[in-house]
Amino acid sequence: MIRVLDRLLLFLYSILIGAAAIIAIIAASGGFQVSFLQNVVRDFTGGLRTVQGAVIGVSIVILLISLRFFIVSVRRGGSTAPSINQRTEHGDIRISVETVENLALKAASRTRGVKDLKARVRVTESGLEILIRAFIDGEGSIPALSEEMQRTVSQQIEDATGIPVADVSVFIANVIQSQASFKSRVE
Repeated sequence: MIRVLDRLLLFLYSILIGAAAIIAIIAASGGFQVSFLQNVVRDFTGGLRTVQGAVIGVSIVILLISLRFFIVSVRRGGSTAPSINQRTEHGDIRISVETVENLALKAASRTRGVKDLKARVRVTESGLEILIRAFIDGEGSIPALSEEMQRTVSQQIEDATGIPVADVSVFIANVIQSQASFKSRVE
């Protein structure tokens, strides 16, 4: 809820500051005559006192919004890496998403035929969603290799963290060519 309010305030603040900047640019470049501005103010407000009150009110609102954004920027500046929080009978446990990604990489690397891995973890209400991107040697069955990797990663993450794994998706990006040197025959 607070994030939505901050976004709405930022939107309104941007509109107000943008409009004020445009008016200031036009006024500074001589786009308005002083008598024109005085007539506009008199026509819309009926007097100078009302304009002063409106300017003071708008200025206070802009100042308060500016202070809010200043406080938010300072407070969130020291934020830590995203983590998964669990509560146990002994206290809180925080596991960084990076830790879970590294555990997934370690488990997936145990699968035979996998050469290069990358992992991405997303936290959902149903559990962890893990995406493994892999390069393989192409020696074995891709479906069998993928299923083994899914099973290994899911079991390792659940055993190590105690967090249920909702989904392990495996994306085979490519086949890595073997390092064997081939000699070409020239006749």
